[in-house]
Amino acid sequence: MEEFKTSVTVAAHKKITFELTYEELLKRTHGKYELLIHAQPMQPVKDFKVDVYIHEKAGISYIGVKGGLSTKALANAITKTLADKQAWVYFYPTEDQQRACDSCGEQGMNGDLVISYDVNRDNGLGDIKTSDGYFVHHFALSNLARIPKNVVFVTDKSGSMSGRKIQQTRTALIHILNDLAEDDFFGIITFHSKIFFWKRELVQATSLNLQGAKQFAQDISAQGGTNINSALLEGARMLNVNPREGSASILILLTDGEPTSGVTNIEKIQTNVRQAIAGAFPLYCLGFGFDVNFEFLEKMSLKNSGVARRIYEDSDADLQLKGFYEEVATPLLKDVIMVYAGATNLTQTNFSQYYNGSELVVAGELIDNNIETFVPQVVAISSNRKVIFSQKNDSVDTSTGTVNGGLLQRVWAYLTVKQLLEKELLLSGPEKVKVKSEALELSLKYSFVTPLTSMVVTKPQGENTDVLNKPSAGGKKQPEGHVTSTYRSSGASQHDLLSAIGCDDLDMIGEPECGAYFKGFYPTLRRREKKIKSGRGWLPMAFDGPGNMDSSFFDHYMLNLENAGHVGRPHPPFSSSINIDSSTTHSVDILQRTVGMTTSVRVSHRLLLKTENTSLPLCFNVIGAVILKPLHHPNKELYVNGQLDSIKNGGFSMIAIHLNADQHVEVNTEVINIQQGQSTTRYIGQDPITVGSFTVIQRDKEIDVAVEDVRLVIYVHEKNGNTFLWPVLRQKPFANNTEGILALKPRDYEEVQQQSDAKLKIKNREISVSSSTAADYSITNPLTVP
Repeated sequence: MEEFKTSVTVAAHKKITFELTYEELLKRTHGKYELLIHAQPMQPVKDFKVDVYIHEKAGISYIGVKGGLSTKALANAITKTLADKQAWVYFYPTEDQQRACDSCGEQGMNGDLVISYDVNRDNGLGDIKTSDGYFVHHFALSNLARIPKNVVFVTDKSGSMSGRKIQQTRTALIHILNDLAEDDFFGIITFHSKIFFWKRELVQATSLNLQGAKQFAQDISAQGGTNINSALLEGARMLNVNPREGSASILILLTDGEPTSGVTNIEKIQTNVRQAIAGAFPLYCLGFGFDVNFEFLEKMSLKNSGVARRIYEDSDADLQLKGFYEEVATPLLKDVIMVYAGATNLTQTNFSQYYNGSELVVAGELIDNNIETFVPQVVAISSNRKVIFSQKNDSVDTSTGTVNGGLLQRVWAYLTVKQLLEKELLLSGPEKVKVKSEALELSLKYSFVTPLTSMVVTKPQGENTDVLNKPSAGGKKQPEGHVTSTYRSSGASQHDLLSAIGCDDLDMIGEPECGAYFKGFYPTLRRREKKIKSGRGWLPMAFDGPGNMDSSFFDHYMLNLENAGHVGRPHPPFSSSINIDSSTTHSVDILQRTVGMTTSVRVSHRLLLKTENTSLPLCFNVIGAVILKPLHHPNKELYVNGQLDSIKNGGFSMIAIHLNADQHVEVNTEVINIQQGQSTTRYIGQDPITVGSFTVIQRDKEIDVAVEDVRLVIYVHEKNGNTFLWPVLRQKPFANNTEGILALKPRDYEEVQQQSDAKLKIKNREISVSSSTAADYSITNPLTVP
């Protein structure tokens, strides 16, 4: 088990955000994938949230939640939603609920939340994905007849196993014996300095034999030394002298220490055991506690087609033992060979056995990135017959819509590094050095944390050590609910400046008069000419010289209202002009577009842009109650529109989400309407509701909307008695061609001058700046800074 820690010093009353991004290849065991989330905040947390989003193209067969954080009152804080290929789990406990679970107390939560799920499996060959010249093959079956097994349990009962260890071992062994099928054969060996047999040969798992074996297990007591060598050789002998056609053999060792009796040389024991097994069956080694020589067990297992597993000394150690046995309890295939014509640089392709509920994962490169010549095949033995799983290459999934760029290559690299490290463990001399070098090179190339590399946590450049904002001149404090931000300006055009700070995805249409047609907007991607006026003034981030507004900025950012009409209604007449405010203001003013008329309302809204490697975000103003397009997901034909309200520095009065032409969700400060085709549903209450592709959940001061591979959280804020909305993209789309301010990546800038006329360098452009404030509405409770 790896543990990583880092810490930072935070000034009082300062908001700080930790973002941990990591990748994990989930392993299928017991017929499901499990994601473990551990929470121990050491105090009840006012706003504690866990969001889990799952997308599987094959479809999700079930989803479950277990663990200590799902007990008692905390069970009411969990919401599960399953919709074909997607699933969501939300864990939003209140402060009171965080004190009420099996492992909770006045210090809050301390436990695990385990999300488990599995996918639909219709194809005998499994799931094969290809992308960017790589493939990943997930092979899992469940509809085969089980293979009867021969299993020998070799159990350490030396003096170091005394106390709770031996009690838990007895309990686990009795449970395991209860699970043996009648056509299984088994044997039990216990050892300290000497070897003890229940029976010297394998016996069938009849009721009478199991009763006698359980009594033997109940009488196991701890004493003496540790003779691992003799015990394993006897276990291998029992399996070798009792071969059964059509069966699968397994040898399982449980020990908590190093060999102290008989042969004690580790290399000699490994050689003896390997010669005795001779590749006929796998050896699984379970190391109890942290005193065990786990590397010794791991090497011995790997040399004999098995794995080693550490059993942690805890109250559930007997369940850990039983859980491991259940992973190997039902063999379905043996001598499995995975064949891939048209591919190279393959990860492990030969497996001694495949067990029910597990999964074999193989990755590799496609030769010349040619899918036409790629032909996968699996050959194995099932009971007494040879079986072949194959399919034509036209049924291999070549779509990349749900595969992040480079993801399959990283899976290949991860499996390759993992297997190189296992191989390195077994080698010596120049071969060991070579394999270690290959593993290190791949680890560094793909930024993997391995035993050969380190995780380095760096402080963002330019970050101040005193992160507490100081009062402004005269001792006047900043307004409540605001965070310090900065405006930047230069003589560059507004288009150049907004392009520099990364706002190439801001879209706007219209003004308040558009509201009547807001429902049902379905914008197209066609562009149209616009008449643009320019003038002197303070442009995005304040501008100290003349510049020309580039019309392509608004072509890219604004919704095309001419091609967007209400479902079932004609679209309104449309004329457009852009005005630049020529008054001297310290703001980034993007003025409203007019739709057939102008308005005297000049309310501004301030939007924040997240930044990298800095303590201050960037911000700009949008003038007028316009309609923005916060998100456009072309791959899914998904649009999110937002009508700004008439409150200064407020938010949105309405959010509309459109999927294709016939599915819509409209949220305003009073109601939520969900439309599919001609049918409209008004959502009330707090129970999740699914209509078409949309799943909506309403909570106190927030609304969750999940659709396709996107999840939005719409916060409901109040300011001076007025209520408004603010959308946040909680689950980003898989595709990298999304547009809109919600899809913007954090931008980086460098402070090149910090006097009264400060300057930033953004994309190699120097821009004059000034400091201001902005409310951060992307959190439940907007931050209050003195």
